[in-house]
Amino acid sequence: MKFGIFFELSVPRPWTRESERAVYKNALEQTRLADELGFDQVWAVEHHFLEEYSHCSAPELFLTACAMQTRRIRIGHGIVTCVPQFNHPVRIAERAAVLDILSDGRLEFGTGRSATWTELGGFRVNPDTTKKSWDEFVHAIPRMWTEERFAYEGEFFSMPSRAVLPKPYQKPHPPLWVAVTSPGTELDAGDRGLGCLGVSLLSFEEEEKKIAEYRRRIRSCTPAGKFVNDQVNGINFLYCHEDDATGVKIGLGMARYFNYLAGQLDMAKEMFPSKSYPTAGLLPALRRQAAGPGDETKPPEGLAIGNPKRVIEALKKWEACGMDRVSFVLNCAETIPQAEVLRSLRVFAAEVMPAFAKREPARETARGAA
Repeated sequence: MKFGIFFELSVPRPWTRESERAVYKNALEQTRLADELGFDQVWAVEHHFLEEYSHCSAPELFLTACAMQTRRIRIGHGIVTCVPQFNHPVRIAERAAVLDILSDGRLEFGTGRSATWTELGGFRVNPDTTKKSWDEFVHAIPRMWTEERFAYEGEFFSMPSRAVLPKPYQKPHPPLWVAVTSPGTELDAGDRGLGCLGVSLLSFEEEEKKIAEYRRRIRSCTPAGKFVNDQVNGINFLYCHEDDATGVKIGLGMARYFNYLAGQLDMAKEMFPSKSYPTAGLLPALRRQAAGPGDETKPPEGLAIGNPKRVIEALKKWEACGMDRVSFVLNCAETIPQAEVLRSLRVFAAEVMPAFAKREPARETARGAA
């Protein structure tokens, strides 16, 4: 199992230019340390209009800064919203290729379609069309990266023959992922040969069944790109401390505040009844429990919080379910002081990572899976 970090870049009210800058600067410092400690990937979301919850509306810029300040960690652009009102596919392909060049071929390319009505409605998007546009984009973009000239006539965009430049540094192109929030998206991922970027916290039993079906489907897939990325990457919270009680208390505080902010989101299914969005969206298990910042409800099982022993036990269970990677939310709205976040990363690297280092390495996402 490999490990990464995952940023929403949440900013607590009342935000100011100084507080927003502090969130970005802290995230960059966390990324530099994660690179030094041997974490495998850093991911940043694309969100718009989500007050407090996520101020990460230009992840390609933040991730470029990450790439310029690190040497080894892979750069997870996840997810890019593949909806024409948000992003034209040519611009997606161009920006991602430049990021891959600047990072010396470290890009992981995540795709998705957004799940909140705040975002979809803000861009005047019909929720019933987003899965179709995502499918069109995810097949077209790899062709833009690999064909000398590209022409297309489709439902959501069309273009005459042009050279889409530059091309990515990785050959044939960066690994492709899709965010899995709605039931069935893991099947879409498997059928298209895409990595499964799981952003739902399910039970161990549910996750194991979902991953097993994904593995079955991907064995006979028709890849959207030039190779199959058969990785499963889960999302979790991380706060690791030598004292278990301290780790659990602080980690739960972070998770509960995330719980609270997620519960305030206007999800597409709730605001615009549609078969395209059959669930409550991002982290449904948490959202069902949302009550308030001080909510005392029990969090979902399997959180990576507490002392190293407890964290190892949780991650071993996720590994047994079939996860290849786990990426961690390190903070939420700056509820944890920066020094403590960095301390948690160091304790995790020193005490938890060695418990996984001797196991067979996770499958490589790129050329080795071709």
